[in-house]
Amino acid sequence: MPKLLFVVTEDWYFVSHRLPLAVAARDAGFEVLVATRLAQHGPEIEAAGLCATPFEMNRRGLNPIGLLREALALARLFRCERPDIVHLVALRPVVAGGLAACLAGVHRVVSAVTGMGFLFTEGGRLPWVRKVVQRLLPRLLARGLTIVQNEEDARQLQSFGLSRQRLRLIPGAGVDTGRFTPRSPSGHIPIVMMASRLLWDKGVGEFVAAARQLHDRHARFVLVGAVDADNPASITEAQLKQWVTEGVVEWWGHREDMAATLSEATVFCLPSYREGLPKVLLEAMACGKPCITTEAPGCRDAVRDGDNGLLVPVKDAEALAAAIARLLDDPTLCRRMGERSRQRAVEEFSQERVITDTLAVYREVLA
Repeated sequence: MPKLLFVVTEDWYFVSHRLPLAVAARDAGFEVLVATRLAQHGPEIEAAGLCATPFEMNRRGLNPIGLLREALALARLFRCERPDIVHLVALRPVVAGGLAACLAGVHRVVSAVTGMGFLFTEGGRLPWVRKVVQRLLPRLLARGLTIVQNEEDARQLQSFGLSRQRLRLIPGAGVDTGRFTPRSPSGHIPIVMMASRLLWDKGVGEFVAAARQLHDRHARFVLVGAVDADNPASITEAQLKQWVTEGVVEWWGHREDMAATLSEATVFCLPSYREGLPKVLLEAMACGKPCITTEAPGCRDAVRDGDNGLLVPVKDAEALAAAIARLLDDPTLCRRMGERSRQRAVEEFSQERVITDTLAVYREVLA
Protein backbone atom coordinates (compact mmCIF):
# COMPACT_ATOMS: atom_id res chain seq x y z
CA MET A 1 0.00 0.00 0.00
CA PRO A 2 1.66 3.30 -1.09
CA LYS A 3 1.99 5.94 1.61
CA LEU A 4 0.86 9.52 0.88
CA LEU A 5 1.95 12.30 3.25
CA PHE A 6 0.26 15.72 3.16
CA VAL A 7 2.07 18.73 4.62
CA VAL A 8 -0.35 21.58 5.38
CA THR A 9 0.04 24.53 7.76
CA GLU A 10 -3.34 24.33 9.54
CA ASP A 11 -5.75 21.49 10.28
CA TRP A 12 -8.81 23.66 9.51
CA TYR A 13 -7.44 24.38 6.04
CA PHE A 14 -6.80 20.71 5.40
CA VAL A 15 -10.36 19.79 6.42
CA SER A 16 -11.86 22.62 4.37
CA HIS A 17 -9.79 22.20 1.21
CA ARG A 18 -8.15 18.74 1.10
CA LEU A 19 -10.08 16.26 3.24
CA PRO A 20 -12.31 14.95 0.38
CA LEU A 21 -9.19 14.41 -1.76
CA ALA A 22 -7.41 12.57 1.08
CA VAL A 23 -10.45 10.33 1.64
CA ALA A 24 -10.59 9.56 -2.08
CA ALA A 25 -6.86 8.69 -2.01
CA ARG A 26 -7.50 6.39 0.97
CA ASP A 27 -10.33 4.71 -0.96
CA ALA A 28 -7.98 4.35 -3.94
CA GLY A 29 -5.57 2.30 -1.83
CA PHE A 30 -3.23 4.86 -0.25
CA GLU A 31 -2.22 5.00 3.37
CA VAL A 32 -2.71 8.72 4.10
CA LEU A 33 -0.85 10.77 6.71
CA VAL A 34 -1.36 14.46 7.42
CA ALA A 35 1.37 16.62 9.00
CA THR A 36 -0.19 19.87 10.23
CA ARG A 37 -0.75 22.09 13.23
CA LEU A 38 -3.40 20.23 15.22
CA ALA A 39 -5.76 22.72 16.85
CA GLN A 40 -9.38 21.55 16.68
CA HIS A 41 -9.75 19.19 13.74
CA GLY A 42 -7.44 16.30 14.62
CA PRO A 43 -10.33 14.01 15.65
CA GLU A 44 -12.14 14.77 12.39
CA ILE A 45 -9.05 13.84 10.38
CA GLU A 46 -8.59 10.60 12.35
CA ALA A 47 -12.31 9.76 12.02
CA ALA A 48 -11.90 9.89 8.24
CA GLY A 49 -9.42 6.99 8.43
CA LEU A 50 -6.32 9.18 8.11
CA CYS A 51 -3.32 9.53 10.41
CA ALA A 52 -2.79 13.03 11.84
CA THR A 53 0.75 13.99 12.84
CA PRO A 54 1.30 17.27 14.72
CA PHE A 55 3.67 19.64 12.96
CA GLU A 56 4.04 23.36 13.68
CA MET A 57 4.76 25.90 10.94
CA ASN A 58 5.05 29.64 11.44
CA ARG A 59 2.88 31.46 8.90
CA ARG A 60 3.93 34.97 9.90
CA GLY A 61 6.76 35.16 7.42
CA LEU A 62 9.51 33.43 5.48
CA ASN A 63 12.34 33.90 7.97
CA PRO A 64 15.29 31.86 6.64
CA ILE A 65 16.25 30.46 10.05
CA GLY A 66 12.67 29.44 10.79
CA LEU A 67 12.33 27.83 7.38
CA LEU A 68 15.55 25.87 7.85
CA ARG A 69 14.38 24.58 11.24
CA GLU A 70 11.08 23.48 9.71
CA ALA A 71 12.89 21.84 6.79
CA LEU A 72 15.15 19.88 9.16
CA ALA A 73 12.14 18.75 11.22
CA LEU A 74 10.27 17.71 8.08
CA ALA A 75 13.33 15.84 6.81
CA ARG A 76 13.34 13.83 10.05
CA LEU A 77 9.63 13.11 9.56
CA PHE A 78 10.20 12.02 5.96
CA ARG A 79 13.03 9.66 6.98
CA CYS A 80 10.85 8.20 9.72
CA GLU A 81 7.68 7.71 7.68
CA ARG A 82 9.34 6.94 4.31
CA PRO A 83 6.38 8.20 2.23
CA ASP A 84 5.99 7.13 -1.38
CA ILE A 85 4.53 10.56 -2.23
CA VAL A 86 4.75 13.86 -0.36
CA HIS A 87 2.01 16.38 -1.18
CA LEU A 88 2.99 19.91 -0.12
CA VAL A 89 0.13 22.41 -0.01
CA ALA A 90 0.71 26.22 -0.26
CA LEU A 91 3.86 28.28 -0.56
CA ARG A 92 5.48 27.86 2.87
CA PRO A 93 5.10 24.04 2.96
CA VAL A 94 6.32 23.95 -0.65
CA VAL A 95 9.53 25.81 0.30
CA ALA A 96 10.19 24.07 3.64
CA GLY A 97 9.00 20.68 2.38
CA GLY A 98 11.00 21.01 -0.82
CA LEU A 99 14.17 21.61 1.17
CA ALA A 100 13.29 18.67 3.43
CA ALA A 101 12.77 16.41 0.41
CA CYS A 102 16.27 17.28 -0.81
CA LEU A 103 17.76 16.54 2.62
CA ALA A 104 15.83 13.27 3.06
CA GLY A 105 16.27 12.01 -0.49
CA VAL A 106 12.54 12.06 -1.28
CA HIS A 107 11.97 12.29 -5.04
CA ARG A 108 8.22 11.80 -5.46
CA VAL A 109 6.89 15.22 -4.52
CA VAL A 110 3.64 16.89 -5.53
CA SER A 111 3.76 20.62 -4.82
CA ALA A 112 0.44 22.48 -4.80
CA VAL A 113 1.05 26.19 -5.33
CA THR A 114 -2.32 27.55 -4.23
CA GLY A 115 -1.45 31.13 -5.14
CA MET A 116 1.77 33.09 -4.98
CA GLY A 117 0.85 34.61 -1.62
CA PHE A 118 1.45 38.02 -0.04
CA LEU A 119 5.05 38.09 -1.33
CA PHE A 120 3.80 38.45 -4.90
CA THR A 121 0.79 40.73 -4.58
CA GLU A 122 0.95 44.00 -6.46
CA GLY A 123 3.63 46.19 -4.99
CA GLY A 124 4.96 43.15 -3.07
CA ARG A 125 6.74 43.21 0.24
CA LEU A 126 10.06 41.85 1.47
CA PRO A 127 11.76 42.12 -1.95
CA TRP A 128 14.93 40.31 -0.84
CA VAL A 129 12.90 37.32 0.38
CA ARG A 130 10.94 37.37 -2.87
CA LYS A 131 14.16 37.20 -4.89
CA VAL A 132 15.44 34.27 -2.82
CA VAL A 133 12.15 32.40 -3.25
CA GLN A 134 12.17 33.07 -7.01
CA ARG A 135 15.61 31.50 -7.34
CA LEU A 136 14.93 28.65 -4.96
CA LEU A 137 11.51 27.49 -6.20
CA PRO A 138 12.56 26.06 -9.61
CA ARG A 139 15.24 23.91 -7.95
CA LEU A 140 12.85 22.63 -5.29
CA LEU A 141 9.98 22.00 -7.70
CA ALA A 142 12.20 20.11 -10.14
CA ARG A 143 12.00 17.02 -7.87
CA GLY A 144 8.41 16.20 -8.83
CA LEU A 145 5.26 17.72 -10.30
CA THR A 146 3.69 21.06 -9.42
CA ILE A 147 -0.04 21.73 -9.39
CA VAL A 148 -1.10 25.32 -10.10
CA GLN A 149 -4.64 26.66 -10.01
CA ASN A 150 -4.49 29.25 -12.78
CA GLU A 151 -2.54 29.97 -15.93
CA GLU A 152 -0.95 33.17 -14.56
CA ASP A 153 0.76 31.27 -11.76
CA ALA A 154 1.97 28.70 -14.29
CA ARG A 155 3.52 31.44 -16.40
CA GLN A 156 5.11 33.09 -13.37
CA LEU A 157 6.75 29.84 -12.26
CA GLN A 158 8.01 29.33 -15.81
CA SER A 159 9.48 32.84 -15.70
CA PHE A 160 11.40 31.77 -12.58
CA GLY A 161 12.90 28.89 -14.58
CA LEU A 162 10.59 25.92 -13.95
CA SER A 163 9.96 23.69 -16.97
CA ARG A 164 6.39 23.63 -18.28
CA GLN A 165 6.64 19.84 -18.32
CA ARG A 166 6.67 19.91 -14.50
CA LEU A 167 3.39 21.84 -14.26
CA ARG A 168 -0.18 20.51 -14.05
CA LEU A 169 -3.13 22.91 -14.09
CA ILE A 170 -6.00 21.87 -11.78
CA PRO A 171 -8.57 24.61 -11.03
CA GLY A 172 -8.66 24.91 -7.26
CA ALA A 173 -9.84 22.52 -4.58
CA GLY A 174 -13.22 22.10 -6.23
CA VAL A 175 -16.66 22.59 -4.72
CA ASP A 176 -19.23 20.12 -3.41
CA THR A 177 -22.14 21.02 -5.68
CA GLY A 178 -24.41 18.66 -3.75
CA ARG A 179 -23.89 20.57 -0.51
CA PHE A 180 -23.66 24.07 -1.98
CA THR A 181 -26.95 24.52 -3.83
CA PRO A 182 -29.16 27.50 -4.74
CA ARG A 183 -31.50 28.62 -1.96
CA SER A 184 -33.46 31.83 -1.57
CA PRO A 185 -32.44 34.31 1.16
CA SER A 186 -34.63 34.26 4.25
CA GLY A 187 -34.89 38.07 4.54
CA HIS A 188 -36.26 40.83 2.33
CA ILE A 189 -33.40 43.34 2.56
CA PRO A 190 -30.64 42.64 -0.01
CA ILE A 191 -27.37 41.43 1.51
CA VAL A 192 -24.03 42.18 -0.10
CA MET A 193 -21.65 39.63 1.41
CA MET A 194 -17.89 39.21 1.53
CA ALA A 195 -16.69 35.94 3.08
CA SER A 196 -12.98 35.17 3.40
CA ARG A 197 -10.07 35.26 5.77
CA LEU A 198 -10.17 38.87 6.95
CA LEU A 199 -6.96 40.12 5.37
CA TRP A 200 -6.19 43.46 3.77
CA ASP A 201 -4.94 41.52 0.71
CA LYS A 202 -8.41 40.02 0.30
CA GLY A 203 -9.77 43.52 -0.35
CA VAL A 204 -11.58 44.00 2.96
CA GLY A 205 -10.64 47.69 2.99
CA GLU A 206 -12.10 48.21 -0.48
CA PHE A 207 -15.29 46.36 0.50
CA VAL A 208 -15.75 48.61 3.54
CA ALA A 209 -15.02 51.72 1.45
CA ALA A 210 -17.63 50.62 -1.11
CA ALA A 211 -20.14 50.05 1.71
CA ARG A 212 -19.52 53.62 2.89
CA GLN A 213 -20.20 54.95 -0.60
CA LEU A 214 -23.48 53.01 -0.76
CA HIS A 215 -24.65 53.80 2.78
CA ASP A 216 -27.92 55.27 1.48
CA ARG A 217 -28.84 52.04 -0.33
CA HIS A 218 -31.52 49.75 1.04
CA ALA A 219 -28.99 46.94 1.59
CA ARG A 220 -26.93 45.26 4.30
CA PHE A 221 -23.16 44.87 3.89
CA VAL A 222 -21.84 41.78 5.67
CA LEU A 223 -18.33 40.50 6.41
CA VAL A 224 -18.01 36.78 7.19
CA GLY A 225 -14.77 35.35 8.52
CA ALA A 226 -12.38 35.24 11.45
CA VAL A 227 -9.36 37.34 12.35
CA ASP A 228 -6.17 35.52 11.33
CA ALA A 229 -3.62 36.73 13.88
CA ASP A 230 -0.82 34.60 12.39
CA ASN A 231 -1.06 36.34 9.03
CA PRO A 232 0.84 39.64 8.66
CA ALA A 233 -1.98 41.04 6.50
CA SER A 234 -4.77 40.36 9.02
CA ILE A 235 -7.40 42.93 9.96
CA THR A 236 -7.48 43.47 13.72
CA GLU A 237 -10.56 42.70 15.77
CA ALA A 238 -10.54 46.29 17.04
CA GLN A 239 -10.75 47.60 13.48
CA LEU A 240 -13.65 45.27 12.66
CA LYS A 241 -15.56 46.33 15.77
CA GLN A 242 -14.99 49.99 14.90
CA TRP A 243 -16.56 49.48 11.45
CA VAL A 244 -19.51 47.70 13.06
CA THR A 245 -19.95 50.48 15.64
CA GLU A 246 -19.95 53.05 12.83
CA GLY A 247 -22.73 51.09 11.14
CA VAL A 248 -20.73 50.59 7.93
CA VAL A 249 -20.84 46.77 7.90
CA GLU A 250 -22.05 43.80 9.89
CA TRP A 251 -19.48 41.24 11.02
CA TRP A 252 -20.86 37.72 11.35
CA GLY A 253 -17.53 36.16 12.38
CA HIS A 254 -16.57 32.60 11.53
CA ARG A 255 -19.40 30.41 10.26
CA GLU A 256 -19.26 26.62 10.11
CA ASP A 257 -22.19 26.17 7.71
CA MET A 258 -21.08 28.22 4.74
CA ALA A 259 -23.77 26.74 2.49
CA ALA A 260 -26.49 28.22 4.72
CA THR A 261 -24.53 31.46 5.18
CA LEU A 262 -24.00 32.03 1.47
CA SER A 263 -27.68 31.37 0.80
CA GLU A 264 -28.45 34.64 2.62
CA ALA A 265 -26.47 36.71 0.10
CA THR A 266 -28.01 38.63 -2.76
CA VAL A 267 -24.61 39.55 -4.20
CA PHE A 268 -21.26 38.00 -3.29
CA CYS A 269 -18.01 40.01 -3.35
CA LEU A 270 -14.34 39.07 -3.17
CA PRO A 271 -12.19 42.10 -4.13
CA SER A 272 -8.94 40.19 -3.58
CA TYR A 273 -5.53 41.34 -4.83
CA ARG A 274 -4.42 37.87 -5.98
CA GLU A 275 -5.54 34.25 -5.57
CA GLY A 276 -4.83 30.72 -6.72
CA LEU A 277 -8.50 29.93 -7.33
CA PRO A 278 -10.61 31.08 -4.36
CA LYS A 279 -12.75 28.26 -2.98
CA VAL A 280 -15.30 30.65 -1.49
CA LEU A 281 -15.99 32.10 -4.95
CA LEU A 282 -16.69 28.59 -6.23
CA GLU A 283 -18.98 27.95 -3.25
CA ALA A 284 -20.89 31.18 -3.88
CA MET A 285 -21.19 30.24 -7.55
CA ALA A 286 -22.52 26.79 -6.65
CA CYS A 287 -25.11 28.55 -4.46
CA GLY A 288 -26.28 30.44 -7.53
CA LYS A 289 -24.97 33.87 -6.55
CA PRO A 290 -23.86 36.66 -8.92
CA CYS A 291 -20.24 37.40 -7.97
CA ILE A 292 -18.15 40.55 -8.04
CA THR A 293 -14.40 40.09 -7.91
CA THR A 294 -11.24 41.65 -9.28
CA GLU A 295 -9.35 41.40 -12.54
CA ALA A 296 -6.65 39.47 -10.65
CA PRO A 297 -5.08 36.06 -11.23
CA GLY A 298 -7.34 33.32 -9.91
CA CYS A 299 -10.34 35.62 -9.42
CA ARG A 300 -10.93 36.17 -13.14
CA ASP A 301 -10.62 32.40 -13.69
CA ALA A 302 -13.75 31.88 -11.60
CA VAL A 303 -15.80 34.89 -12.69
CA ARG A 304 -16.27 36.04 -16.27
CA ASP A 305 -17.22 39.67 -16.60
CA GLY A 306 -20.82 40.03 -17.73
CA ASP A 307 -21.43 36.27 -17.58
CA ASN A 308 -21.67 35.02 -13.98
CA GLY A 309 -20.65 38.31 -12.40
CA LEU A 310 -18.65 41.49 -12.76
CA LEU A 311 -14.90 42.19 -12.64
CA VAL A 312 -13.41 45.38 -11.21
CA PRO A 313 -9.82 46.63 -11.02
CA VAL A 314 -7.73 45.65 -8.00
CA LYS A 315 -7.80 48.19 -5.12
CA ASP A 316 -10.59 50.24 -6.75
CA ALA A 317 -13.33 50.85 -4.18
CA GLU A 318 -15.26 53.21 -6.47
CA ALA A 319 -15.47 50.62 -9.24
CA LEU A 320 -16.51 48.01 -6.67
CA ALA A 321 -19.28 50.29 -5.38
CA ALA A 322 -20.50 50.92 -8.94
CA ALA A 323 -20.59 47.18 -9.68
CA ILE A 324 -22.54 46.47 -6.47
CA ALA A 325 -25.00 49.25 -7.27
CA ARG A 326 -25.49 47.90 -10.79
CA LEU A 327 -26.50 44.47 -9.50
CA LEU A 328 -28.67 45.80 -6.68
CA ASP A 329 -30.54 47.92 -9.22
CA ASP A 330 -31.15 45.04 -11.65
CA PRO A 331 -32.72 41.91 -10.08
CA THR A 332 -33.13 40.33 -13.51
CA LEU A 333 -29.39 40.62 -14.17
CA CYS A 334 -28.70 39.21 -10.70
CA ARG A 335 -30.88 36.20 -11.39
CA ARG A 336 -29.34 35.51 -14.81
CA MET A 337 -25.77 35.78 -13.52
CA GLY A 338 -26.61 33.58 -10.54
CA GLU A 339 -27.93 30.88 -12.85
CA ARG A 340 -24.71 31.01 -14.88
CA SER A 341 -22.66 30.82 -11.68
CA ARG A 342 -24.37 27.57 -10.74
CA GLN A 343 -23.95 26.15 -14.24
CA ARG A 344 -20.23 26.94 -14.36
CA ALA A 345 -19.64 25.55 -10.84
CA VAL A 346 -21.19 22.23 -11.84
CA GLU A 347 -19.57 21.97 -15.26
CA GLU A 348 -16.07 23.35 -14.57
CA PHE A 349 -15.24 23.32 -10.86
CA SER A 350 -16.82 20.27 -9.27
CA GLN A 351 -14.99 18.55 -6.43
CA GLU A 352 -15.21 15.23 -8.28
CA ARG A 353 -13.31 16.62 -11.26
CA VAL A 354 -10.52 18.04 -9.11
CA ILE A 355 -10.14 14.78 -7.18
CA THR A 356 -9.97 12.72 -10.37
CA ASP A 357 -7.31 14.99 -11.86
CA THR A 358 -5.21 15.01 -8.66
CA LEU A 359 -5.28 11.23 -8.30
CA ALA A 360 -4.03 11.08 -11.88
CA VAL A 361 -1.07 13.26 -10.83
CA TYR A 362 -0.32 10.80 -8.00
CA ARG A 363 -0.33 7.89 -10.45
CA GLU A 364 1.96 9.84 -12.79
CA VAL A 365 4.43 10.52 -9.98
CA LEU A 366 4.44 6.87 -8.92
CA ALA A 367 4.93 5.54 -12.46
